[in-house]
Amino acid sequence: MIAELGHFALILAFVTSIVVSIVPLVGVALGNTKMMQLAVPATVVMTGGVLIAFAALVWAFVTSDFSVALVTSHSHSAKPLIYKISGTWGNHEGSLLLWIVILVSFAAILTVSGTAMPMVLKTRTLAIQGIVSAAFLAFSLFTSNPFARLSPAPLDGNGLNPVLQDPGLALHPPTLYVGYVGLSMAFSFAVAGLLDGKIDRAWAIYVRPWITAAWCALTIGIALGSWWAYYELGWGGWWFWDPVENASLMPWLVATALIHSVSVVAARGIFKSWTVLLAILAFSLSLVGTFIVRSGLLTSVHSFASDPARGAFILGILLFAIGIPLALFAWRGPQLINDGDYQPVSRETGLLVNNFLLTAATIVVLIGTFYPLGLEMVSGARITVGPPYFDATFNPIMGVLVLAMAFGPVMAWRRGTLPALRFVASGAIMATLVAVLAGLALFTGISLAGLSGIGMIAWLSGGILADIFHRVKHAGKGRIGERRAVQMPVWGMWCAHLGMVVFLLGALGNGLFATETVVRAKPGDVIDLAGKEITFAGVEARQGPNYVTSTAMLELRRDGQFLARLEPENRLYTAQRQTTTEAAIRPRLTGDDYAVLGDGDARKGYTLRLYHKPLVSWIWAGAGLMALGGLLAAVGRARIPHHSAELDTWT
Repeated sequence: MIAELGHFALILAFVTSIVVSIVPLVGVALGNTKMMQLAVPATVVMTGGVLIAFAALVWAFVTSDFSVALVTSHSHSAKPLIYKISGTWGNHEGSLLLWIVILVSFAAILTVSGTAMPMVLKTRTLAIQGIVSAAFLAFSLFTSNPFARLSPAPLDGNGLNPVLQDPGLALHPPTLYVGYVGLSMAFSFAVAGLLDGKIDRAWAIYVRPWITAAWCALTIGIALGSWWAYYELGWGGWWFWDPVENASLMPWLVATALIHSVSVVAARGIFKSWTVLLAILAFSLSLVGTFIVRSGLLTSVHSFASDPARGAFILGILLFAIGIPLALFAWRGPQLINDGDYQPVSRETGLLVNNFLLTAATIVVLIGTFYPLGLEMVSGARITVGPPYFDATFNPIMGVLVLAMAFGPVMAWRRGTLPALRFVASGAIMATLVAVLAGLALFTGISLAGLSGIGMIAWLSGGILADIFHRVKHAGKGRIGERRAVQMPVWGMWCAHLGMVVFLLGALGNGLFATETVVRAKPGDVIDLAGKEITFAGVEARQGPNYVTSTAMLELRRDGQFLARLEPENRLYTAQRQTTTEAAIRPRLTGDDYAVLGDGDARKGYTLRLYHKPLVSWIWAGAGLMALGGLLAAVGRARIPHHSAELDTWT
């Protein structure tokens, strides 16, 4: 009965989404206020229906209702409760419903928070969001019904994919979806603005919180996925240029460009057409990621489904979401007139360079992801595009971007630079010289690429710290002193940029100085790893809640002093008869000690893969700082009145 209630609620939401999509837009065209006002209650009803449907599906998983086909395929009565809940979205149908939950919830939030918005802009934005919601609700109902029944119901289920039975995977998809769906709000605002023919500073101020929220969620979601892959898959890496990883990176790159571009619109009223185009492309790339995951077009550990019919449906949504808005942009875009001008040496030019580099990086990732597919379709040849391609193309572009980040904040609007430029340049140059000389002295045989990376990180960190020192020192003086302190958006910018420094330190430290040892060991053997000794005590069998393990017992010592016990294991999940590898990790700020158990037995020995990963945890700490910076900037801007002159200085 609960499943039928959920199915009915989903149908109700679909019907209501059609109302949201059509009636308010007709009301705007006719100037009918009552029809326009219908957008708000209809959005609330649509959201309520989807939430009821999702709650019904969660209930089916929690209670192990195996009469629901989805529960049978992806759950088991012996599974821990947290994985019964996360199993709701650990599959195609459930994850799609979670996507829709977030999609309609964002629209509902707009109905409450957008009270100060012009009625026409709010109505059109809700209607466009309703069209997107209707498309995905149709996808769920007609190709991916999560409430399909089985008769007779089996006694137990097949269980969730063991790789997904992990806390990281309970958090990673919802966070990533918040990012993807947040970009749908930017898309809806962009299309609504084009329909209205009015993209101005007020529009940018209304849309910017949604873009910032999406960017922060994407940052955390990608970081959680990377962290999960690092400790769960047992490969010892944190990024593999997997097609689905790339599919999440591309909208993040465009969203990063969009954050900077919309700031120019909010502060100066220029870059309007470009900002609208970025908003359309950012969500389109999110849909590209959805298409990859669900079409079976590309093989990946992340893929949910390989059904061509579902892939065709998503492709239709993708073509609709790209084609019509781009046609509208081609019509309306040239009519968007900039409110001001700027000189070649200005913050506007700096942000334009930022956008160009981020767009170029996105194109590089797009080519690397889809070129193998295109080549196979044309010639039948199968190739893999991996790290060598991205090292040669993506990394140099991002390197130039990092170098430019040091000077962007000290450029003035319209023309020239701020007084801090000379001080910031001196700080960046001095930090670079010191770091390069230290690298030559401390690390014999370091490569030119490694030395360049050290210098680049020092350049950025030196520039940021010099900027902080100069602004804080002069915050109480002169014209800036009238505000008594450096504003929170600026602190948010510094936090995000320092997060990039921390991220780069982690990536460079792990890339240059990681140590790997693969051995065939017997109980009692001692293995050397990065100045430490690891004693292999043997392997024992253990019982988990829904699996059995072979667990290696390793004792880590330095100069005879005991440091830690590492217990990597291989798990056999009894319901699925599948085996997973669980790495044992000793995390430290200076680096992780990482152990993986391979195959073998006590007579022949066991394969052990042992790593020392210097500074690797800084990668995820840096991502966290970047997201925190975005949050601080958003909160700070919310506290500055929209009419305040401070927007010109602190945007």
